[in-house]
Amino acid sequence: MALFPIAKGQFVGVLPQNRSADELGKNVILGLGVLSEPLYFLSMPDAPLDGMSVLIVEDEPLLRRHLGASLENLGADVALADSLLIARKLISELNFDFALLDINLPDGKGTDLLKSGGFHSHTGVIVMTAEGAVGGAVDAMKLGAIDYLTKPVDPEALGLTLARARRSRAASRVEEHHKSESGDRAFFFGSALAGLEKVLEKIVAADRRMLTRLPPVLIQGETGTGKTTIARWLHSQGPRAQAVLVEMNCSAIPEHLAESELFGHEKGAFTDAKNGRLGLFEAANGGTLFLDELASLSLSVQAKLLTALESGRIRRVGGVKEIPVDVRVIAAANRDLRGMTVAGQFREDLFHRLDLFRIAIPPLRERGGDIIQLAESLNQKLSRQHRLPLRGISEIGRRRLLNYGWPGNVRELAHELERAIVFEESETLHFDQLMGAAPANSAESAAAISGWFNEAFVYPPSGFSLEDAILHMVHHALKQTDGNVSAAARVLGVSRDYLRYRLGTVK
Repeated sequence: MALFPIAKGQFVGVLPQNRSADELGKNVILGLGVLSEPLYFLSMPDAPLDGMSVLIVEDEPLLRRHLGASLENLGADVALADSLLIARKLISELNFDFALLDINLPDGKGTDLLKSGGFHSHTGVIVMTAEGAVGGAVDAMKLGAIDYLTKPVDPEALGLTLARARRSRAASRVEEHHKSESGDRAFFFGSALAGLEKVLEKIVAADRRMLTRLPPVLIQGETGTGKTTIARWLHSQGPRAQAVLVEMNCSAIPEHLAESELFGHEKGAFTDAKNGRLGLFEAANGGTLFLDELASLSLSVQAKLLTALESGRIRRVGGVKEIPVDVRVIAAANRDLRGMTVAGQFREDLFHRLDLFRIAIPPLRERGGDIIQLAESLNQKLSRQHRLPLRGISEIGRRRLLNYGWPGNVRELAHELERAIVFEESETLHFDQLMGAAPANSAESAAAISGWFNEAFVYPPSGFSLEDAILHMVHHALKQTDGNVSAAARVLGVSRDYLRYRLGTVK
């Protein structure tokens, strides 16, 4: 595809003459001059630069308009400048995703803008240089330019360069977000989770049929049950396994920053917005966005999330243009979202939008003998990680693992195993730290009313600290009651003053 002038400042697209305008889908007339030859149209099958803003700094009028028309045809918003003076004015007033910068300009070198830090840090600069003058382009790249093109610039090559730069910038944004390392993404299903495994396989099969516009997935389960691991498993097994996976813990982001983190912001959108910034939706474009602790998002951000899911478009904070995104959203919650909708704490429309593919992970205490198999698997992994000899789990250790209630689920099991591997010196693992372990099921809980002591506990030969045991019980009660001292005193059957006294001994 090529462009040629039909009058001063006007262009049309050239198409094969054996095709009529009626045969084309989306067409744009770029020029309306009077011609002796037929007027042709420029076909727009797609808009790969949709939502992107580009500044073109070029003093040659014909080339400047030529490039601008080409990029607008690809969906970009374009601003034109023919000098450093106008370029600086535009940069100070507007936000640009990318800039095409000529090196030789009437009032100086284009590289002066790079040397003086004239461009915002989020603007990717691509320099244009005459053939045979690549040295200037190399110097520009040393100053921060991300790529260069030689003149005459091929519009098709220009579009590919910008699309590639856009993908590269999204990847950089993912790295900036300090996305969790993938690590070992294997998930131990066992017999207790055989049904869950089948549900996941059905979701992956549906994903492979659809490929694009994948529906969201909702994962629900207590803290520590493995929701993040399941999200990573879904991504790695699906059609977007080679694309990016971006993770965000919604509870770790302050409420006033959550919208900016998700959708990005423009320069000046709020007090500290000195530069524009990509949001995680843009960074995850073409891949997967995992939103953990979803219930922590405010109702207003939930509304914007719903809009993004339904329309496939987002708008940066402080921005006016809509940016198309193709993102598979996987959301996770450790709270009952349906109950929260009844209480007005979570948007009902968003819940129903997410509830198409719902995955419920049962707590560890309900997985029976799978606890031992999981513990053995984690034991092997953690022993390798710490470069320590693999030791088996003793019979006493197995009973303790089965009898314990595991309020922290798989995460707590991994921590207890790591502690035993590192600190226990016996030939096998006994899990002495699980003294007074909470019963795992309702029958044992009923028996605990008359006797809380775990029959599997064995006093160590080296001696036993009753004071440490009492403090352990106090802290466990506080954990169970979310730090409420009065509630913890009630479950322990003691006064608040006694509990405060015990807590004071720790300080």
